[in-house]
Amino acid sequence: METQDVPSYDNAIGQAPENRRQMVIKLIWIAIWFAYLAGPAEDVLGHHHGTAGTAVGAVGLLAFVGAYLALVFRHMGRALRRPLVLSWLCVLLALAMALSLTLGTRWLVLFVFTSIACGAVLPAKLARCAIPLVTGVLVAVAVGAPPAEGASGTWGELVVALLFPALLGGFAMVGVRQMALTTRALREARATVAHLAANEERLRLARDLHDLLGHSLSLITLKSELAGRMLPEKPEAAAQQVADIERVSRQALVDVREAVSGFRRPTLDAELAGARTALAAAGIAADLTRAPGSGHPDLPPDAEGALAWALREAVTNVVRHSGAGRCEVVLEEDGDTMCLTVTDNGSGAPAGTYGNGLTGLSERLALADGRLATGPAPGGGFRLQARVPLSRRAAAQDPTLSL
Repeated sequence: METQDVPSYDNAIGQAPENRRQMVIKLIWIAIWFAYLAGPAEDVLGHHHGTAGTAVGAVGLLAFVGAYLALVFRHMGRALRRPLVLSWLCVLLALAMALSLTLGTRWLVLFVFTSIACGAVLPAKLARCAIPLVTGVLVAVAVGAPPAEGASGTWGELVVALLFPALLGGFAMVGVRQMALTTRALREARATVAHLAANEERLRLARDLHDLLGHSLSLITLKSELAGRMLPEKPEAAAQQVADIERVSRQALVDVREAVSGFRRPTLDAELAGARTALAAAGIAADLTRAPGSGHPDLPPDAEGALAWALREAVTNVVRHSGAGRCEVVLEEDGDTMCLTVTDNGSGAPAGTYGNGLTGLSERLALADGRLATGPAPGGGFRLQARVPLSRRAAAQDPTLSL
């Protein structure tokens, strides 16, 4: 399964940039808001202060912009690094206070950027406290800040003009940050789901190939041995066994292709016939019993497929490992379940030990809401019992299905 890279513009906002293109896009997005720094920039470039004041303003403005970019550019959408982030926010607030009290009311706009930075880098709970605090400091500093030369409007108009942008801008950035974190979490969840889906598909394919090839190769081996024993005394019978080997191998190839394509779903009728053939080829007496009406439509396709796989795995184990002389297969309806029981009189197996086949079979039945039970048979040997629910049980549990 090939994976496609996420386009670079999709990662530019809300995360630290990973390449030059993302860096440029994010810098442009942030730089748009620097238009609000026109007041402090004009105050510095217009030489409204002496040489010392102009130098202090220029250095202070550059320091503020650098600290703001370090916060928003690097930490937005990341988990909080409390000491570092709080230190940078304190630097922004200190610069805004010092420059406003020193150079005039034009510099009060720095509090708006400080409020936005709080919303962009702090957790929502902490940002809801920090943004009103910064806005309160804005009002308090505005009272003591000297009026800017050439500035128009009263003190009250200036405060109102900055108060709402500080509050609204800060809380808007809280939402943007939460959206960035949510987007990152969704990306990680999507990657996890894709990984789990790939693992599930590999597990399905492994189960199908194990069950398909194990049964087919066992049957081919048995018929090859029979053909070898029949030659040269019974060439016609040996030829029949060779023809059966060809038929089984061709069917195995078809089954493998269907399994790889995801369309392989065996049926009980086909597996019962195959079980009879495999047991006969191994010289094991077969007693196959199928209750009348057990193929009714209340048996869902997935449940029938799980039982068919159970029958195939059980018969394969009997042929390959049990050393049995007789095998009994019973398929019957038991209340609201369909029950498959396979019993042999062989050497049996230690209770509770599952190989790859039985483990995969248990997983198949679980996907169909069924269950698997194995253990010694009452008269010796081994017994496997698989149960799956009939669809009428689901209908009885959900009253809306009977309306």
